[in-house]
Amino acid sequence: MRHRPTLLLRCFLFLLVSLTLTFKAKAQYDAAAPEPQPPLKGTLILHGGGVVSDDIRKRFTAIAGGNEARIVVIPTADTSDPLNEKKILVWKPHQPKSIELLHAETHEQAMDGSLSKILEEATGVWFSGGKQTKLTEIYANSPVETRLHALLARGGVIGGTSAGTAIATKEMLVFDEERTGFDFLPGVIVDQHFLKKNRSERLQRAITKHPDRVGLGIDEGTALIVRGRSLEVIGDSTVSVCLAPSSLRPLRFESLQPGGRADLIALRRAAVSRASQPFPNTPAPKPLVEKGSLVIVGGGSMPERVLKTFIKLAGGENASILYIPCTEEEKIEGEPSMVATFLKAGAGQAGWLHTKDRKLADDPNFTLPLSKATGIWFGGGRQWNLVDSYLDTEAHRLMHEVLDRGGVIGGSSAGASIQGDYMPRGNPLGNLDIMAEGYERGLGFLRGVAIDQHFAQRNRFRDMASLKRTFPQLLGIGIDEGTALVVQGQQAEVMGPGKVAFFDRTEGDNEIDAYDRFAEGIVYDLIKRAPVER
Repeated sequence: MRHRPTLLLRCFLFLLVSLTLTFKAKAQYDAAAPEPQPPLKGTLILHGGGVVSDDIRKRFTAIAGGNEARIVVIPTADTSDPLNEKKILVWKPHQPKSIELLHAETHEQAMDGSLSKILEEATGVWFSGGKQTKLTEIYANSPVETRLHALLARGGVIGGTSAGTAIATKEMLVFDEERTGFDFLPGVIVDQHFLKKNRSERLQRAITKHPDRVGLGIDEGTALIVRGRSLEVIGDSTVSVCLAPSSLRPLRFESLQPGGRADLIALRRAAVSRASQPFPNTPAPKPLVEKGSLVIVGGGSMPERVLKTFIKLAGGENASILYIPCTEEEKIEGEPSMVATFLKAGAGQAGWLHTKDRKLADDPNFTLPLSKATGIWFGGGRQWNLVDSYLDTEAHRLMHEVLDRGGVIGGSSAGASIQGDYMPRGNPLGNLDIMAEGYERGLGFLRGVAIDQHFAQRNRFRDMASLKRTFPQLLGIGIDEGTALVVQGQQAEVMGPGKVAFFDRTEGDNEIDAYDRFAEGIVYDLIKRAPVER
């Protein structure tokens, strides 16, 4: 006699199947390495030692609030004369509202909460130079450290020179040893007096030991301003950026000149990527959409027949379409016009979804519309924004499920590049670099490819040829404006007035040797890498 499974057993089986499907969905796009840290709250000004110029003090005071700045100086690293009145006098020409000293001789004194109470109203804290281990021995795991982190969290500024810079990261370098700092700047290892004391090898050893960290070497007379995700160099010398070698890439060592900028999140992502499974995969996965369809548009004006095709694939009158903007804005006021465009063109239902908060992208209440969608459309902009918001979140998994249900995913410009396995032009500082380490992973709806857009209009042939030579396992796809590539299974149909270039070869120095280019009506086999004969 056969018995029905008990309720407990049925629940267990349901959970097991759900976990299996979730794993399968994630395996389709090879989940990226562990999530790097978010942008910094507040500001850090890290000075490499030597003379701190009036310009740097002025910049610190301005960020702390100018004439409303409440500055607290912590002189404890100075083991000879920490309470010298010069520690305060050097700040007076910049006319902050107040300047106070915070100093303890022992950890027991630092544990007295009344000592650090002045930090509750401070807008800026400056650490003087000296012996960095003195700072951590006295203030680590004390109310002082807690209130310093709170100051950053509410948007304040913490700065320091020499020892005051060394304590800013978790791994604190002391001669040839490593101690624990205050971790104001997660994901980074910083060194000071960098060129002056020839500390390149020391920093390289540190990031070799911690390959998921970004190494930053700050020279004397120079400051690095870390604000949000922005790195800015001011002063007399340079800041060196160092990333550990990986199986795919050599040691990365470059200098940021005064006035130079870099993106903190891109560097953190690059370090984490180097420390994880190599990407892109070799051999590359087969370019194949097993279920559902993709509509990939190269930017510019979208022909009506492309729009109609997308809506038809989404279900026409029964379609439930979600528009996902690609923007740096935290919030969008008012409904995007694309929602009305879809409804006017015949979609049964249309809505939109937007967040810059990755925690929200994991929230079932936020992601619920994705579980019911028959079509998703990604807007144009800078594609790294979509990576920041959705890559490897629950929302990302549910996007793949739209395809699994037989739905359609489309997008134009940035919304085209994001659909590939490899994402070109991900540099947050500009769109000229086709390969931007740290922002190379797309959302992976079409595996084994790199998709570039505005292709002929912006003469991007040489760029794609360069990418193809670097990653020969990938199929490069360049789509002109107003032109779409409609993908089902392993076949991709060209639609629209422009052309689509397929970069399949690597021979020759001339980019003309690297691709074939096809006009409307041609169906291309993405696996065989050849037009389909009719």
